[in-house]
Amino acid sequence: MPSLVRLLTRPETRRPGPPPLAVDLPKVLLAGIAVWVVALVVTVVLVLTGVQDWTAVAVCGAGLVLGGLGLLWARRHR
Repeated sequence: MPSLVRLLTRPETRRPGPPPLAVDLPKVLLAGIAVWVVALVVTVVLVLTGVQDWTAVAVCGAGLVLGGLGLLWARRHR
């Protein structure tokens, strides 16, 4: 087994990394967006009951917006 110093000074001696997995990126992004929707519903309920403040709702909203932008990007760059 090569030493750490040798791997850092001579990276060509490392084994090659595994090939990337083929995934359906829109499906992954839609699953993430669905999780943010559930989190948004939970935080809105918590805000209405007075347990949480509106910051958590803003975070969930940002997650939805970023997921939507990622979905648009993924559909344009197949």
